[in-house]
Amino acid sequence: MPENPAATGTATEAATEAATEAGPGTAARRSAVLRAAGLPAVDLDAVVAEQDDPLVFATVSGAHLYGFPSRDSDVDLRGAHLLPAAALLGLHEPEESQTRMWEQDGTELDLVSHDLRKFARLLLRRNGYVLEQLVSPLVVHTTPVHDELLALVPDLLTSHHAHHYRGFARTQWRLFEKTGELKPLLYTLRVLLTGIHLMGSGQVQPHLPTLVGELAVPSYVPELIAAKEEAEHGAAGEVVGPERLRGDVDALHARLDAAQDATALPDAPGAREALHDLIVRARTDRPDRS
Repeated sequence: MPENPAATGTATEAATEAATEAGPGTAARRSAVLRAAGLPAVDLDAVVAEQDDPLVFATVSGAHLYGFPSRDSDVDLRGAHLLPAAALLGLHEPEESQTRMWEQDGTELDLVSHDLRKFARLLLRRNGYVLEQLVSPLVVHTTPVHDELLALVPDLLTSHHAHHYRGFARTQWRLFEKTGELKPLLYTLRVLLTGIHLMGSGQVQPHLPTLVGELAVPSYVPELIAAKEEAEHGAAGEVVGPERLRGDVDALHARLDAAQDATALPDAPGAREALHDLIVRARTDRPDRS
């Protein structure tokens, strides 16, 4: 697994121990981390091999990355690929994103991949979602280009990433108010805590159980995680009441605002030219797949 200078730890302590016990083989370590994070026994290597355009990287995102998968959670694969140069030089607009949903061995799989140029543009727009995909420790496929992208992450972080997490939290909170379900509530809490952690530490940490151990969080969060494990669409009302929730979420928003005001992160990313150079080199070195 590539080093991740912008993420704090692996997905879980169990994943770390599993990776250590698996020995020095990189593939074995990746497999151990995926298993420890609760990934079902699905041949993800075959998924990578089936793609028309070579993948720069593929990682697992979603509930497995965030630390609250349910028994029936689908597997969210996210990544970047390389289109051939011819697809970008002619008259036709290229399809820069690939989306596929299917079922394999009884597990629902969801793959979204962007051409490297589009992925880089999203990173420069302070998109925390793709940033988390890049630094995810749940690595299915990696390349030297992935290593170079990870090395650029510290120069991509800005104070304005707080806007992403703030907006995402508000969207998920509105969904929670409509449904009362655990999933959007946990997403709300997770993204606010990730934003607070990022503003204070300059590190990307999307794993909610890790955040529980590193930040002051409402005492019922571990109970919410346990309830979500049992039922993907379970109700949060059985764990905590709406008035307390509303007050705690408002307090987390205030903490994120304060953390953004106090952060040492810059206003703008500094890796634009390095990303440009990387994209050019990756494209020109792309194997001919015609």
